[in-house]
Amino acid sequence: MTSLEEIEARLTGPGGPFEIASEPVLGQTLRVFKQRKRSLRELLAESSVHTDKTYIVHGERRISYREHLRLVARLAEVLRERYGLRPGERFAILGENHPEWIVAFWATVCSGGVVAALNGWWTEEEIRYGIELSGARLLIGDRKRLARLRGDPGLPVLEIEGECRALLAAPREAALPSQPIAEDDPAVILFTSGTTGRPKGAINSHRGILGFVQTQMLSGARNAIWRAARGEPRVEKPPPPVSLQTAPLFHLSGLYSGCVMMLAVGATAVWRTGRFEPEDVLRLIEQERVTSWAGLGSMAPRVLQHPKLGHYDLSSLRSLGSGGAPTSPALQRRMTEVAPNGFGALGLGYGLSESVSVPTQISGFELRERPTSVGRVQPTHEVEIRDPEGRALPEGVEGEIFVRSPYLMLGYWRDPEASARALRPGRWLATGDIGRFEQGYLYINSRARDMILRGAENVYPVEIEHRIEAHASVEEAAVVGVDHPELGQEVKAIVVPARGAELDFEALAAWCRQTLAPYKVPAHWELRREPLPRNAAGKILKNVLTGESENRFVED
Repeated sequence: MTSLEEIEARLTGPGGPFEIASEPVLGQTLRVFKQRKRSLRELLAESSVHTDKTYIVHGERRISYREHLRLVARLAEVLRERYGLRPGERFAILGENHPEWIVAFWATVCSGGVVAALNGWWTEEEIRYGIELSGARLLIGDRKRLARLRGDPGLPVLEIEGECRALLAAPREAALPSQPIAEDDPAVILFTSGTTGRPKGAINSHRGILGFVQTQMLSGARNAIWRAARGEPRVEKPPPPVSLQTAPLFHLSGLYSGCVMMLAVGATAVWRTGRFEPEDVLRLIEQERVTSWAGLGSMAPRVLQHPKLGHYDLSSLRSLGSGGAPTSPALQRRMTEVAPNGFGALGLGYGLSESVSVPTQISGFELRERPTSVGRVQPTHEVEIRDPEGRALPEGVEGEIFVRSPYLMLGYWRDPEASARALRPGRWLATGDIGRFEQGYLYINSRARDMILRGAENVYPVEIEHRIEAHASVEEAAVVGVDHPELGQEVKAIVVPARGAELDFEALAAWCRQTLAPYKVPAHWELRREPLPRNAAGKILKNVLTGESENRFVED
């Protein structure tokens, strides 16, 4: 049987549709796709071939590819003539997932400008910090978030529901901008989660975002060929791709997977706004005949364990994913029960705002065989495991994960010291994540700062969290270290019970002892009735759980 490696070699070899060559990128010789777009404007212009096909669905609104191009050209003209947008200048966007967010993104980047994607969950202080750090010349925002800014924000404001929509409604036609854009010009500033300290602005380039898209396309082509080689049933007339987007646009998953990737493949993206509601996700999947959905953090389990799950027709689903946090084997099993084609629908990956693209991916039957892995290294990417002295480690040995590709962030905006800590010699990104390789597959254990040191043993919370969450009485769990006078730290578990369940901590400890070494079994347990606090990327805010800081995110 043809292997994944053989298929990949055909696709990326000489004359292949994803042929790879070596070229200089920012002072390093790296492997790149030989045939590629050079700017996001090229990708946008090519979307004209989809004409009247629907690109954006938002409530009752339907925006075609043709209409989207018209709106982008119109807004780009306004940004240039009224607000002085020039290449390299930053325009900030602050809002939930409105169609105007998407139009403003494309209008800015196709003009050579830089989108400062402000976190819609931020408080007033954090919003002002993001504006000041980015040096934005204009703030495009929705009413709800602009209302958090009391007094003068210090720059012109374009309200989405007001003047922005009025400008876009004008019948005037305009052409897309034409000034040159280089591959390594900045396009987006994505702000890190800020779970510790101030958020940093990761500068993502046109090359990086387009690399995200092309890597995903290669992965899809490879997997489709592999499934056919395995003799899996072929769908003669697959339904048109419709992707439900519940990740925020200020996050990599929403902006690149939802906005950019869907345009690149001519798909329909269904967007929702407001507080996350599991039943509304089920309703939209049925109503819009959604074929793919990926839930960040707690989104997927909240939907898949909803008591009304069986009331909705989910037969259109062909792809299910999860992100923002490690996906436990228990959640994966639940996903296969819901997806009409089981494990064939599942896909996971590993990426960061700083990596821009997704360095490793895994899906389908690969994932079934290795449910705790985040996959093999993708073409044009390199991944190493290193010790504290920066030396590469062999397979099976855990250390910090380092990543290199042509797509890495250019650096942190106006923070050369943080940039130097993250981007090491040779433009290798130090991720701060701990992992190991086994038979070419990457396994992630934890963030370095989350690691618990008990005596002389390193304890990685994610392994314990997955075991606890596999118990039928548990909805979700977080594991943290607590001080101990002799051991240094002990393991503590904070557990949210499943709907209608009562927790027995002695039984949970016994459950953990079945598969975990004694020193990994929590010595302390805490019952929590509310969902675990998370940031917009779906990551659990452990510093909030331990009382080190307050949860300042505003989810609405």
